[in-house]
Amino acid sequence: MALIIIILQLVYFYVDFSPNDKTNLNSDEIIAFQKEIDSLKRIELENKKPIIFSFNPSFITDFKGYQLGMSTAEIDKLLKHRADGKYINSINEFKQVTGISDSLLNKISPYFKFPEWVSNKNRNLSNIPSTKRQTKKLPDNFILQDINSATVKELRVVNGIGDKLASRIINYREKLGGFLINEQLYEVYQLDREVALRVLERFTVIEIPQINKINLNVAGFKEVLSIIYIDYELTKKIFDYRDEVAEIQSLDELKKIDGFPLEKFDRIALYLQVK
Repeated sequence: MALIIIILQLVYFYVDFSPNDKTNLNSDEIIAFQKEIDSLKRIELENKKPIIFSFNPSFITDFKGYQLGMSTAEIDKLLKHRADGKYINSINEFKQVTGISDSLLNKISPYFKFPEWVSNKNRNLSNIPSTKRQTKKLPDNFILQDINSATVKELRVVNGIGDKLASRIINYREKLGGFLINEQLYEVYQLDREVALRVLERFTVIEIPQINKINLNVAGFKEVLSIIYIDYELTKKIFDYRDEVAEIQSLDELKKIDGFPLEKFDRIALYLQVK
């Protein structure tokens, strides 16, 4: 028995059991296989990148700016611009306000989505020779008034605004809880766009009303339904989506909802938050 054990030990230590054929790591097959693995890894990384939806650059939040690659200083400049009641209406204006680099601007500007009236205005102006573009000259001592405190009497000063339209503007303002942005004036029922423009020559949003944004992850059905831009069907779709994902991480996710009115997203986002 001891002899058998000794023989087995000698065989184990002195006999080469390794295969005679060694794998060539530089073979065409191995190289092709490695390239395929690398390609699949790149595809996986691309799929993990967050999808960027179109957005209005005037309403970039701290978190959104961080996601886009903006610095804290650049985000603060944009937020201050917005706090002063001003808006971003062009790519060049965004660069002037924030001071971001051309490389980052070129990367994120394709996703900018400006309000329809701004796009139409820029489009129309581009077809007019610069020598013929004229704006109405207001008196040097003219001071813009706050549209959120304007009375019927004050609004009637505008050509085309009578008691009926002035009351309609104020009633809509009350439904909104105050105008957050000038563009909401265009939503007033039967207010002609040209007349609205004349109103905005004299009135603007100066004191931004304090709106308690609704946290979409904890809000009740009636709370969301109370937002003027959201009807019953859309509210139901939003809650179905929330139940599906458990928690909404970003308002941009709402754009994934089938039938969501993308043209109203910028307005709806004024009244919602997810954190």
